Amino acid sequence: MDEEMKMESQNLDPDQGSCSVTDELSQQLLSQEAPSPKLSVTELSKELDSKSDLIDDKEFDIPQVDTPPTLESILNETDDEEEPFVLEDPCLLNVDNIDTHSYDTSSVASSDSGDRTHLKRKKKLHDSFSVHGSVIRLLLLKGISAQVASAAAKVDAGTPTAIAASSLIAVGTSRGLALIFGKYEYSWNPNQALRLCLGSTAVGAQYGAISALSINNDCSRLLCGFAKGEITMWDLASGKLLRSITDAHPPGTAILHIKFTDDPTLAICNDSGGSVFELSFKRVMGVRTCESRCLFSGSKGEVCCIEPLHAKPELRDHPITQYSLLAMASLTKILVIGLKPSLKVWMTFPYGRMDPSSVPLLAWHFVAVQTSVNPVLAFCRGDVVHFLLVKRDESGAIHVTKQKQLHLHYDLINFTWINSRTVVLLDSVEKLHVIDRQTQEELETVEISEVQLVYNSSHFKSLATGGNVSQALALVGEKACYQSISNCGGQIFYLGTKSVHVMTLRSWRERIDHLLKQECLSEALALAWSFHEGKAKAVVGLSGDEHKRKAVVADRMVEILIQYADRTMKKCPDQGKIQVMEQYFQDMVPVIVDYCLLLQRMDLLFSQMYDKMSENSVAKGVFLECLEPYILSDKLVGITAQIMKDLLLHFQDKNLMANMEACIVHMDITSLDIQQVVLMCWENHLYDAMIYVYNSGMNDFITPMEKLFKVIAPPLAAGKSLSDEQVIMGNKLLVYISCSLAGRAYPLGNIPEDLVPLVKNQVFEFLIRLHSAEAPIDEEVYPYVRTLLHFDTREFLNVLALTFEDFKNDKQAVEYQQRIVDILLKVMVENSDFTPSQVGCLFTFLARQLAKPNNTLFVNRTLFDQVLEFLCSPDDDSRHSERQQVLLELLQAGGIVQFEESRLIQMAEKAEFYQICEFMYEREHCYDKIIDCYLRDPLRKEEVFGYVHNILSIPGYSTEEKQSVWKKAMKHIEELLSVSPCKAADMISVHFSDQIEQIIQTLQDQHLLFQFLKNLLDPREGVNQDLLQLSPSVTEQFIELLCQYEPDQVLETLQFLEVYRLEETIQVVQKYQLHEASSYLLEKKGDIHGAFLVMLEWLQSKLLTLTHDDEKSTEFPSLKNIELTLAKTIALCQRNSHNLNQQQREALWFPLLEAMMSPQRLSNSTVLSLYSDFLKNLTMQVLNNMASFIALPLILQRILQDPVYGRGKLGEIQGLVLGMLDSFNYEQTLLETTTNLLNRDLHWSLRNLRASMARGLNPKQDYCCICLQQYKRRQESADQIIVFSCGHLYHSLCLLSKDCGIDSQGQMRWTCFKCSASNRSGKLSETSSEMKKGTTLSLPQTSSESLLDPQQVQAFDQLCRLYRGTSRLALLTELSRDRGGEKHGLLHVSQGDAALNSVFQNETFQLHLTPPPVLDE
Repeated sequence: MDEEMKMESQNLDPDQGSCSVTDELSQQLLSQEAPSPKLSVTELSKELDSKSDLIDDKEFDIPQVDTPPTLESILNETDDEEEPFVLEDPCLLNVDNIDTHSYDTSSVASSDSGDRTHLKRKKKLHDSFSVHGSVIRLLLLKGISAQVASAAAKVDAGTPTAIAASSLIAVGTSRGLALIFGKYEYSWNPNQALRLCLGSTAVGAQYGAISALSINNDCSRLLCGFAKGEITMWDLASGKLLRSITDAHPPGTAILHIKFTDDPTLAICNDSGGSVFELSFKRVMGVRTCESRCLFSGSKGEVCCIEPLHAKPELRDHPITQYSLLAMASLTKILVIGLKPSLKVWMTFPYGRMDPSSVPLLAWHFVAVQTSVNPVLAFCRGDVVHFLLVKRDESGAIHVTKQKQLHLHYDLINFTWINSRTVVLLDSVEKLHVIDRQTQEELETVEISEVQLVYNSSHFKSLATGGNVSQALALVGEKACYQSISNCGGQIFYLGTKSVHVMTLRSWRERIDHLLKQECLSEALALAWSFHEGKAKAVVGLSGDEHKRKAVVADRMVEILIQYADRTMKKCPDQGKIQVMEQYFQDMVPVIVDYCLLLQRMDLLFSQMYDKMSENSVAKGVFLECLEPYILSDKLVGITAQIMKDLLLHFQDKNLMANMEACIVHMDITSLDIQQVVLMCWENHLYDAMIYVYNSGMNDFITPMEKLFKVIAPPLAAGKSLSDEQVIMGNKLLVYISCSLAGRAYPLGNIPEDLVPLVKNQVFEFLIRLHSAEAPIDEEVYPYVRTLLHFDTREFLNVLALTFEDFKNDKQAVEYQQRIVDILLKVMVENSDFTPSQVGCLFTFLARQLAKPNNTLFVNRTLFDQVLEFLCSPDDDSRHSERQQVLLELLQAGGIVQFEESRLIQMAEKAEFYQICEFMYEREHCYDKIIDCYLRDPLRKEEVFGYVHNILSIPGYSTEEKQSVWKKAMKHIEELLSVSPCKAADMISVHFSDQIEQIIQTLQDQHLLFQFLKNLLDPREGVNQDLLQLSPSVTEQFIELLCQYEPDQVLETLQFLEVYRLEETIQVVQKYQLHEASSYLLEKKGDIHGAFLVMLEWLQSKLLTLTHDDEKSTEFPSLKNIELTLAKTIALCQRNSHNLNQQQREALWFPLLEAMMSPQRLSNSTVLSLYSDFLKNLTMQVLNNMASFIALPLILQRILQDPVYGRGKLGEIQGLVLGMLDSFNYEQTLLETTTNLLNRDLHWSLRNLRASMARGLNPKQDYCCICLQQYKRRQESADQIIVFSCGHLYHSLCLLSKDCGIDSQGQMRWTCFKCSASNRSGKLSETSSEMKKGTTLSLPQTSSESLLDPQQVQAFDQLCRLYRGTSRLALLTELSRDRGGEKHGLLHVSQGDAALNSVFQNETFQLHLTPPPVLDE
C-alpha cells in the first residue's frame, strides 16, 4: 500500500507546478500514507472510529489487486467500458457482501442541522423489520473522511462545504480548496486515495469558500463556484487551472449552484441574487474564453435551485436531449426552459400554498412509461411532491403531463432518484425515507444524524459579500443542503462536517442476509417469497427473466428453510408443560410447511423436513396437523404412504375423527391397507370415509348401501324410533343414493364417466330387489324401497324425481321408471302402515311426473280416486290439517286433472278442507265464495281481511268480481267485526267509508258496536282519520258507549278526539257522573268556574266519607283518592289563575280552602281524630299553592276567621303561619340576592365597556392600509382619518371606495377592510373606529335609541366568554319578563312554551355566586 501511494504521488509530481497548490501544502497532503494502519489521525472524530469497524477483505470476499489502477488509467478508460460503482448493474454487485456499517436507525436531526431543537445526539435504534427488510445501507467512507479531517487540522484546509461525485469525488472546503479523491472499481476501499488538491488557501482567502462544485460527464473538468462570486475550471487529468471567471454574473453575489450540461462546453450557474446565467466555454487560437448569458433575472423572482437534464450514454440519442432542457425553481414557481436550438420557455408551474421556509427541490430521471422512455421531473416545496412527464411529439413541440402526486407528512430538504422506481427523500429532521414511486409505499426510514450534514445557509445569506440577499432567500437557506448531497450511478453521497457517507441500495441477497443476521427467519422467508413472486420493491441484483429469478430465489429459500428447521428443533423448550411446547411448534412448523408447498418442493417437505420434525413427537404431530388444510383444499397431492399412515394414526390417537374423515375423502388411499381403513372407519362411525374408500379404492358402490341398510332396516320394520346415530346413517344413505344415481361421487367429486351408466344400473337393481341377501323367511317384498319410504318418504321421492330428470328418454330408462312406480304403488297402497302424509307424498310425486309434457308413465286413475276417498273420508278426525295439506300439494302438483272437480269440491266441503275449496274457487274465479271459506276455517279467520283488501285494491280483477266480493263482505260485516274489530275497522275505513253510519245502524250488539267505534275513531288505534267523514253524532255515540264500558278511559280519549260537540258531550258525561271528564269539557268550553265547581263537588263528596263512622272510610285507598282529587283540583286552579283577575282567583281558591277546612270543624266526630293531621297537611298544600296567586294578608285573615284556627291559642296555627312565613322569607331573600348580584354584574360590565371606549387607540403604521400613502400627505376637505382598535389606519374616502362604511341614521359606521377581508369565510367582525380630522379626534354621536356600536358588541362578547353558562342579559330579561305583569309572587308555574323556553327551566342552569373576574386595564 505504501508503494501504491508513492506511485500515485510520483504520477502527480509532474503537474504540481501547474496546479495552484503551494509546495508546503502539496507535500503535507500527498506525502501522507492514508491507507497505513500505523497512521494516527487524531483529528478524526472518536465517535466515527468507535462506530465504524474496519472491513475485512476475506469476510467480504474482496479480491486482491496486485497493481491498483492509477488516476490516469481511470480517467482514460474508453466509453464502451462499463462504469464502476453503478450498482443498478447486477453484474458488478458482490451479492455475498454483508454490510457491517449499515446505519439501520430511527431518525433525529443532526447536531449541525438548521433546527436547533435537535442538538443532542441520540443512540441508534434497531430496524423495524418491515415486510421489505432493510432496503438501503449507509457506509462511512473512512479514507476520505480521515483525509478531509486531517487536511482541516494539519494544513488549515478548512471545513468541507460542497461535494460532487462522478468517477471521482470532489470535496470543496471553506478555505477555497478542492480535494479530489478516487475510488476503486471492485468495492469501496475504506481508505480512498487523495488524487489532487486544487487551489490554495491564499486563493481561498481572496475568493472565499467553495460554495458549489460540478464534474462534467467524462470526468475531465471540474467547475468550482465560490462564496464571493468567482468561478474556476480545473483539468482533472493534469490538475491545471484552465479558467478563472470573474465577470460571468453581477459582483457581490455568491455562487449557489453551478452545473455542467450534457454539452461539455455549456454550464449553468445560479447566484445569491436569484439570477441564472448560461456559461459557454470556447477555445479560439489556444485562448480559453467564457461567454455569459443571463437566462433569468433575479429582479423577476429569485431562483434558488437549478437542474439541467442529464442523459445516460445509452440515452444520448433520445429526441428530447437536443433541447438541452433546464429546470429552475424560484420562490414562487418552477420553469422548464430549452437552451437549444434557441432559448424557449416550455412550462411554468406555480407552487400554490407552502411554508416560506421550505426548500424548493428539483430532480430529473428517465422513466419507462408504457412503451417509451421519457424524462420525469420531480419537484416539491414542502410536503407534496409533483411529478411531470415531459414528452416530445412528432412536430417537435414539448408536452408536459402531470403524474400522480406524492403527499407526505413531513417537509423535504432533498429529493433524489436512486433509480426509476425508487426515490430517497430527506426530511427536515434528517430522516431518510425510501419510497417506491409507483405505489407510494414507504420502504424504509433511516436516521442520518451521525452524518452531521453540512448546510449551505451562509452562501444563501451571502455572508461573504455582506449579506446582501432578500429575507425570503435567506429564510429558504436555513435548510438548504443542495451542495452537501450528490448522486451518481445509483449511489448518494452525503457530506458531513467531519465525514463523507455513501448510501446504496442493498442487493436482494443482502436484504435477506441482513434479516438472517438478526435471526428474523420468518421475515427473511416472507421477503424472499416476495422476490420469488416479483412483488418486492427496490429490487437489485435479480435477473429480469422470470424463470431464472424464481430458480435463484427458490434455491436460497430452500437453504433458509433448512436453517429454519434446524433452528426450530435446536431452540425447542426442553422443560415445562407440554402445552408450551405445542404452542411453540404451532408457531414455527406451519411456516416450513407453507413455504415448501408454495415452492412445490414435496420432496423437501416429506424427506428432510419430516425427518427433522420426527425427532420430536410434538413437532411431528403439529407437522401432520399442518397438512390438513392443504389436503382439504386439494393443494397437496402425492403424499407418501408412510405420511398418510402416520397422519391417520395421529388423528386416531388424538381422537380427531372428524378431521381424519375429512382428510380421507381427499386422499388417494390406494397405497394403504383398504380393509384396515374400512374397519377403522366403521368402528369410529366415519361413514363418509367408508363409502369413499369402497368407491374409490375398490369401485364397489353396493356394499356401503348394504352395510347401512342392515343398521336402519330392523328398527323401521319393527316400528321403533331410530336413534340419532341411525338417523344420521339414513340421511347419508339417501344422499349417497342420490349422488350415485346422478353420476356424482360421494361425498365430493364426480364418478368417472365410463362408470356412470354401470353405477346407475347397479344402484337401481339393488333398490328394486325383491328380497335382500340373507333375508329371513318373514321379510316383506322390496325391503330396500320399503325401508327408505318408512325412513323419509318425501326425501326418497325427491331423490327419485331428480333421478328421473337426469334419465334420457330411452327404452331402458322408461322401463326403470315404470317399474319403480309400480313398486311404489304396490308397497304403499296395499299396506295400511303408511300415514296419509306419506301416501299423499307418493301421489304428489306421481302427479308431478304425469303432468310432464314428455311423460311416459302409466298410473291407473282409479288409484287417485282411492287416494281422494282415503284423504277426505277418514275413519277419525285425526291429522285433519296434514291430510288437507297433502291433498293441496297433490292438486298444485298437477293432480287436479286426475279428479272430477264438482266431486272434489263436494268432498272437500264435507271434510271441511276449506283450503281445497279456496283452491277450486280460485280456479273458477268465484272470489266471493272464498270469503265463506275463510270465515268457516277457524285457523284462518283473520286472514279474510287481507284477502278482501287485496281483491278490492290490487288491479287485475274485473269490476264484477270486485263488486261481488264487496257485497259479500257487507253481508257478513257483523261476523267480520266479531272476528277482529281492529282489522275490520281498518278495512271499513278504506273500502266502506261511505257505509259506516249504515253499518252502525245494523249492528245490534252494543258491545260489538263499542269495539268497532273505538278502533275506528280512536287515533291511537292506527286508523287514518283523514279517510273518515263522520258526523259529530257518531263520535258522541262512541263517547256514550265509552262511558258505559270503559269509564276510566273517557278523559284520555276526549283529549285525542276532535269531532264532537261540547254541549252534547257534557250532557253525556254528566249523565254518567264522570266528574273529571265533565270538568275537562267545561274548562275546554271556557267555563272555568263551572269546571271548578264540578271538581269541588267531587272532592267534597269524597271528604264526606271521612265524617261517617264507617269502616270503609278508614281504608287507605280512600285517603289516596282524596289526595289525588285535591291535586287535580289544585292543578285546575293553577292552570287558569294566570288569566283571571284577583276577584276571580279568590272565587276559586277560597272555596277550595273552605272545602278542606270545613271537615275539621266537626269536633264531635270520632273519625275526625284519626285524620286530623292528614287534613291539615292537605290544607297546607292548598295554602302553599294559593300563595302564588292570593295576597298573604288575605290568606291569613281567612285562616284567623275560621273557628278551627281562629279560636284557642296561637300555637294551634303556629306551624301553619310559620311555614307560610318561611316560604315568603326564602323567596324574598332569593330575589334580593339575585337582584344584587345581577346589579353588581351589570355595573361591572358597564364600567369595563366605558373603560374600553375611553381607551386611546395606537395605530400600527402611519399610512393608509388601502392606498399605502401616509395620512399626513393627503389632506382633502372631505377626508377623515379612521383608526380602528385593531391598529389599522385608513382614509375615510378609501374605506368608502371599498364599501366599508354604512350610513346609519345620519352617522357613519365603519368596518376595518383588512380584518373583514380575512374573516370573509366566517362571521365578519366589526371593530369600533374613531374619526380624526387632521390631528383632532371626534367621537361618533350616540343615537337616541339604545344601540351598541361594534366596539361595544365586541367588548360585550368578550365579557360573555368569561363566563360558562347563561348570560347575565338573559337572566335580566327573564326576570323582567316574569315580574312585568301583575305581582302574584315569585314562585309560580309558567304556562305553555314559556316554561319550556325559560332559562331557569334549563337543566344546565347554574347561578354563579362568585365575584366577577377582574380584567387587566
